[in-house]
Amino acid sequence: MEAPVEPAGRAVDRVWTVPNALSLARLLGVPLFLWLVLAGHDWWALGLLAAAGLSDWLDGMLARTLGQTSRLGVLLDPAADRLYILATLVGLTAREIIPLWLTLLLVGREVAITPIVPVLRRLGYNGTLPVHMVGKAGTLCLLYAFPLLLLGDHSGAVATGARIIGWSFAIWGTALYWWAAVLYWVQVRQLLLADRTGVHDPPRGGGTGLDPGPQAG
Repeated sequence: MEAPVEPAGRAVDRVWTVPNALSLARLLGVPLFLWLVLAGHDWWALGLLAAAGLSDWLDGMLARTLGQTSRLGVLLDPAADRLYILATLVGLTAREIIPLWLTLLLVGREVAITPIVPVLRRLGYNGTLPVHMVGKAGTLCLLYAFPLLLLGDHSGAVATGARIIGWSFAIWGTALYWWAAVLYWVQVRQLLLADRTGVHDPPRGGGTGLDPGPQAG
C-alpha cells in the first residue's frame, strides 16, 4: 500500500480508515497466530494465516479504490507482514519443523540490508530502491513454504507431499531472498559512485508486499 501524494507533494496523513483497521486487525492477530502454532492448533493457525493473507490483499485494494491510502497504512501493512513471517519462523523453529540455521539465514538477510537505509539518507535520497522481481519471487516462495511445512508436520501422504514441496519452496525462497539483498547493495554501490562523481540519479519506485526494498524517509 503506497502513500498518495497531494498537489503540494506531501503524503496524505490519515488514521481512521478501513484499510488501516484491517492492517491493525492483522497486526493484532500475530500473537494469536504464534500461540496457535506453539500449541499445535495447526488448522486454526493455517486458517488465521489465510485470513491474514486475504486481509493483506483487501486493504490494499480498498485503499486504492476508496482513496484511503495513508502514511500510517504504509507503516502498518509491511509491519504486519514481516511480523507474521517472524512469528512463523519462531513457531516452526520452536517445534523443530525448520532448523535453526534456516531461521538465522533469513533473519541474517534482514540484518544485511538494514544499513542501506542510513546510507540512502546520508546520500540525501528520500524514497525507496526499486523492487527487484528476484525479491518478490523469493518472498512468494517463502509464503508458500511456511504453511506447507506446517502442514507437513503431520502423517499421511498429503503431509509428506506438502513437506517435500514446502522444502523446495523454502530452499528457492531463501536463495532468491539473499540474491535480492546482493542486488540492493549493488544499487547502493552505484549510488555511492554517482555521489562521488557528482551525478545524482534518485532511486525510483517502491514496492508493496513482504519485500518492499530498503526504504529511506
